[in-house]
Amino acid sequence: MQIVFDDCVLGVHGTDFEYIFSYSQGGPESLKIKDTEWVYRTPKPTFWRATTCNDRGNHFPWRSSMWLGADMFITVKNIELYVDGKQLPDFRAPFNNALIGTPLEHPKSVEIVYQYETTTTPSTTVSMRYRIEESGKITVTAEYTGKPELPELPAFGLRFIMPDAADGYEYTGLSGETYPDRMAGGGHGTYLIQGLPVTPYLVPQECGMHMQTERVTVQHGDASFTITKNDVPFAFSALPYTAEELENATHHDELPTPRRTVLCIYGAVRGVGGIDSWGADVCPEYHIDAGINHTFTFVINAE
Repeated sequence: MQIVFDDCVLGVHGTDFEYIFSYSQGGPESLKIKDTEWVYRTPKPTFWRATTCNDRGNHFPWRSSMWLGADMFITVKNIELYVDGKQLPDFRAPFNNALIGTPLEHPKSVEIVYQYETTTTPSTTVSMRYRIEESGKITVTAEYTGKPELPELPAFGLRFIMPDAADGYEYTGLSGETYPDRMAGGGHGTYLIQGLPVTPYLVPQECGMHMQTERVTVQHGDASFTITKNDVPFAFSALPYTAEELENATHHDELPTPRRTVLCIYGAVRGVGGIDSWGADVCPEYHIDAGINHTFTFVINAE
């Protein structure tokens, strides 16, 4: 594995993988595995899932609307770099020049940590930690710092936007569309989904969630992008739209032409309720308390 200490980015290269981590954009701006590029927009923390008719009926989006702004406009406040477990305090220009030609360019592992500040009132912090090993495997650890004054979180995860619409995806987890309070009907197994289906609700809204997932592989042509659990299963959705695009449409013909893959990996998801579609809130155990810390982790496999 080789590190390139550039002025504006950190390059990490090895057999069959090339990763570029941007300082200005606040995340990986390129993840190339076996000559296939899997990043169209820099992955960022995500806090919003599109609201449902039930959410609107109990006025959840009015109570938690500031998380929609945080989902769209998060700010990077600090970046840390660790090489073989040792922190490098001076890795940006002009200090990066002193690192060129040293043994640090060929480590066993490298870890870059992005620390974000939300646009909420009050603000809080989120960190995304990317640990890369010689095999190209990336272990991602997301940490949210609780703030009791903040309203309930709709979700907490990491959003990948990929350059093309995927041919489909295969995952190991629960069958069908599942949510924290809608899992009893799901059977555990491995499932192959063609395309990026959007559930045809009368009004476009949150859909396509898969809980208790151990592995998901997005497929495009002969190329594949695989994420696996690290310690515990995760939730994910793979759609052609962001939560904001779904939120903005009142009819399906208002949605843009599908041309990207939006893969969201979640550590926490609010339930969808449905006890009374026009007023009853989600049961208390399926809320996400923004006042406590939340952490989750997963692995991106370079295969």
